[in-house]
Amino acid sequence: ASEGPGVSVPTPPSLLPQCQGDFTAIDYSIFALLLVLSSAIGLFYALSGGRQRTVQEFLLANRSMGCLPVALSLLATFQSAVAILGVPAEIYRFGTEYWFLGCSYFLGLLIPAHIFVPVFYRLRITSTYEYLELRFNKTVRVFGTITFIFQMVIYMGVVLYAPALALNAVTGFDLWSAVLTIGLVCTLYTTLGGLKAVIWTDVFQTLVMLAGQLAVIVVGARRVGGMARVWHLAQQQGKISGIDLDPDPFQRHTFWTLAVGGVFMMLSLYGVNQAQVQRYLSARSEREAKLSCYAVFPCQQIVLCLSCLTGLVMFVYDREHPLAPGQRPSSSDQLVLYFVMDVLRDLPGLPGLFVACLFSGSLSTISSAFNSLATVTMEDLVRPHCPGLSESRATLLSKLLALGYGLLCLGMAYVSSMLGPVLQAAISIFGMVGGPLLGLFCLGMFFPCANPTGAVVGLLVGLAMAFWVGIGSLLQSMGGAGGVPPPNGTAIPPMGNLTTILATTALAPTTAPHSPTGLEKFYSLSYMWYSAHNSTTVIVVGLLVSLITGECRGAAVDPRTISPVLPRLLCCLPHKYRRRLCCGVAFPDQVRGPTPWDTHTQSGGSVPPSCVPAAPPLLCPRRTPTMRMPW
Repeated sequence: ASEGPGVSVPTPPSLLPQCQGDFTAIDYSIFALLLVLSSAIGLFYALSGGRQRTVQEFLLANRSMGCLPVALSLLATFQSAVAILGVPAEIYRFGTEYWFLGCSYFLGLLIPAHIFVPVFYRLRITSTYEYLELRFNKTVRVFGTITFIFQMVIYMGVVLYAPALALNAVTGFDLWSAVLTIGLVCTLYTTLGGLKAVIWTDVFQTLVMLAGQLAVIVVGARRVGGMARVWHLAQQQGKISGIDLDPDPFQRHTFWTLAVGGVFMMLSLYGVNQAQVQRYLSARSEREAKLSCYAVFPCQQIVLCLSCLTGLVMFVYDREHPLAPGQRPSSSDQLVLYFVMDVLRDLPGLPGLFVACLFSGSLSTISSAFNSLATVTMEDLVRPHCPGLSESRATLLSKLLALGYGLLCLGMAYVSSMLGPVLQAAISIFGMVGGPLLGLFCLGMFFPCANPTGAVVGLLVGLAMAFWVGIGSLLQSMGGAGGVPPPNGTAIPPMGNLTTILATTALAPTTAPHSPTGLEKFYSLSYMWYSAHNSTTVIVVGLLVSLITGECRGAAVDPRTISPVLPRLLCCLPHKYRRRLCCGVAFPDQVRGPTPWDTHTQSGGSVPPSCVPAAPPLLCPRRTPTMRMPW
C-alpha cells in the first residue's frame, strides 16, 4: 500500500507481526476503563456543583482551580499521542541530542509566567484574543480569532486520525472504531463537564501516560540486562550525544537550535495559545497561575527523560531481539508500538496500559482543542454581535459549540484519511500559525507605538512568510528522492504546538542529500527556528507600518495591555529614548487613582468601545503633575 509522507498506511494482514494476536481481554478491559473513567469525570461535573450553568463555570471553571491540576493539564495538552510515538523514535534513530530541547523549557515557562500571564489575568478576559481588541481594535481581534480557529480545526482531524492509523497498523485495532471512540468520548465529557472536567481528565490521563511509559521502560530494560547496560551499549554505538555548538541555523538539531529556537516554540505554545492560556485564567489567583508554570517545568523534564530512555531501550532491545525483515515497521511512527507489543506480549494487561497511555495523549489534546475553540467562538464571534444574550442561552450555546467542534473533528479525521500526501501539508498548516500569533502578541505588549494597521499587516506578512517557507520546504522534499524531507529542515514546521515537532522528528532520513543553495538553502532552515523567524517578521513589519501610518500615542493605548516589565527593561536607557519608546503611556501602578479602563471593566464592560478612546487628563503626561512616570 502507498503511504503519504510521515503517515503510516494500514499494513496488509499478511505483513503484520505476530504480536497482533496478543491483545487480550484484560488489555481491552484496561483500555475500556480509561474511556469509562474519562466519561465519568465529565458526568460528575455536569451533575455536581453549579452544573455548568454559567459561561464562567463552563469555559473557565469559575476561576477556581489550583496550581497542581492546572500544571498537569498544561502538561497533558503538551504531551500528545504524537509525542509518545515521536520522541522515542527520534532517540532510536538519531541519539539523545533531542534531549537538549529540555534546556528551552526553563525560559519557555519563566517568560510566560512573568510577562504574558500577568497581563492576561489582570485584564480578566476569557479569550486570549480579547486582548487584541483591548490593545488594538476589533479588526485585529477577529483576524487573530479566525487564524486560531483555522489552525485548530485543521490540526484536530490530524491528531485524531494519525495515532489511530499507527495503532491499526500494529495492533489490528479497527481504525474507524478507534477514531470514533476518541472523538465521541472527548465530545461527551467536554460538552457535559466544561473546562473543569477537561482539566481533571487531563490529570487522570497524565498519570496513565506516565504509568504506560514507565511500564515499557522497566520491562524493556529488564529484558536486556538493566538500565546500566542499556546506557553502556547506547554509548558504545554513539547514541549518547554530546553538545553540538554549531551555530548554523540550517542544521536540523544543534544545542542552539534546540535550546534557543525551542524557547520561541515554547512561548508560542505556553505564552499565547488559547488552549494553554485558558488554563492559566481558570486558576483561582494570579499567583496560582504563575505557580502552575513553575510546577509544569519539572513534569516536562521527567516526561522528556522518560521518552529518551524509551528510545534508548528500544535501540538496545532491537539489536538483541531484531524483527524478521517482513515484520519491520513500514514507517518510523510505528517503531514504538512494534517495540511495545513485542516486549509486553507475555504480560497481559500491560499492552492495554500502553494503548491507554497512547489514547490518553489523544484525548487530552483533542479535548483541549474543543474547549478552546468553543471559547474563542463564543467570546470573539458570538457575544460581540449578540450583546443581549442571556447567561443561560450563552451557556447552552457554548455547550453546543463544543459539541459541534467535536463532530467537526470526526469529519476532519475522515478528510485527513482522504488527503494522502497532502496530510503532511495539513499538519504543517498548524505549525505555520503559532509563530505569527506570538509575534502579534509581542508587538502589542512590548511596543506601545504599534497601531492596528501595523498589527494586521504584520500578521498577514508573517503568515505569508510562514506559508512560503513551510510549503517551499514541503515541495522541495516531495521533489527529492522518494519525497523524503531534508535532514536539516522539515516538511512539518512546528511553531504552535510541540506535538507537531514530535511528528516531525520521526520523519527525517538518515542519508544526506546534495548541499542546497539559494532558495533551497532558505527552505532548509531548521524547523526549530521557524517560530523565531516568523514572529520576528511580524514584529519588524508591524513596527515599520506603524511608523509609516502614524504610531499610537499615550491616551490611545490601554496601559494594562503593555507588559509591566517594559519600564524595567528600559530603565538603563537615556531619558529621551525611554520617553520615545514608551510613547507617553502611563502604567497603572504608576498612576494615582483608577483609570477609565478600570471604571469601564468594573461597570461590566469587557473591552473598551474603541482602540482610541477619548484622552483622559489622568493619562496625559503633560496635564498630570501627580503621576509618576517610569522615566
